[in-house]
Amino acid sequence: MIKINLLPHREEKRKELKNRFYSLLLLAALIAAILIIVVGVYFSTQISSQNERNAFIKKENETLDSKIKEVANLKQEIDALKARQQAVEDLQGDRNQPVYMMNELIKLAPEGLYLTLIKQDGQRISIKGYAQSHGMVQVFFDSLSSSPWMSKPEIIQNKAVIQGVGRDGKRVIEFDLNVGIRRPRELEADANKTETAKPVSAAPKKP
Repeated sequence: MIKINLLPHREEKRKELKNRFYSLLLLAALIAAILIIVVGVYFSTQISSQNERNAFIKKENETLDSKIKEVANLKQEIDALKARQQAVEDLQGDRNQPVYMMNELIKLAPEGLYLTLIKQDGQRISIKGYAQSHGMVQVFFDSLSSSPWMSKPEIIQNKAVIQGVGRDGKRVIEFDLNVGIRRPRELEADANKTETAKPVSAAPKKP
């Protein structure tokens, strides 16, 4: 009977399997390392790109903020110029206000009513005087209310007093009121509003 010793063959087989296992393990580690490097490079590239986009957006936002500030400053300058222009126009228009005011008061004061004081303070004037009756003061007040040149009249005092001494004394009504005066541009604005608010008449239909 022939005997064959298989121990060296088995040992070689075991060594071969072990070497193959270590080779596969090394290959897997190498592949894993390559994947980690590739993924790291990819994410690094993505992060770098995002940082560049963020920097670009930040720069554009700063530019936009600067332009917004310039626009705001420009708007303030325009508003200041408009205010100065309006002040100049008001000064030019206000030069004729005393003339308009006196003409208007002469037209509105009824007979039997006497003005003793007319004092202007800004856009309001104080008026003092005497009238023959309370009704006459009321007529004058209503005339001021309906005048396009006057606005918001207010009676401060309206009382009966005796003017003169003894038999020559007469009972009169002493009044004290103030009223606003309007600028020409305000009248023009009201006229434009009235013109705009007028209904447009329909064209007549042809028979």
